[in-house]
Amino acid sequence: MSAGDFLAALTNEGLQVTQVGDWQHHNRNHKGPWGSVHGVMIHHTVTSGTEETVEICRDGYEGLPGPLCHGVIAKDGGVHLVGYGRANHAGLGDDDVLRAVIAEKALPRDNEANTDGNRAFYGFECENLGDGEDPWPEEQLDAIARAAAAVCRHHGWTERSVIGHLEWQPGKVDPRGFTMAAMRERIHERLK
Repeated sequence: MSAGDFLAALTNEGLQVTQVGDWQHHNRNHKGPWGSVHGVMIHHTVTSGTEETVEICRDGYEGLPGPLCHGVIAKDGGVHLVGYGRANHAGLGDDDVLRAVIAEKALPRDNEANTDGNRAFYGFECENLGDGEDPWPEEQLDAIARAAAAVCRHHGWTERSVIGHLEWQPGKVDPRGFTMAAMRERIHERLK
């Protein structure tokens, strides 16, 4: 989908969207392809404060240039678009997991990091400390489900095309504080 279609899909799903700078052309495409895209990946940021979180996700940091996702989902449920195209969010993950996402089947345990996920997934970073104690407000959980559902609806995917970073790459724990099974159930309900 085009950047314009991405924006329209999110707003049509009832999300409050903020466009940050020239997000439509902010990407890492010069480092490799983006696509074919097969799913949506959910992350937590390990940050606090929406303004700082959006800035980090747009610009990146030393050793990991931005964008670090396509959209930042804030505590209040607002979605801040920071990039479109290849983004530094998924890294290397398990090819068996990617095959399961494409087939929309149950996910196997991720036990290797041999496949480029930055080319294959849309990424949403969700503002949270990721310590298991920082709360996930209902507005934010609803926005995560809406954002993922918007992308799935456009592509004709089911909720099985939405995974957490922890299901893709060994050693990752995000998102921490809710289960992806529960989030996929929310997405399933939205897609009905």
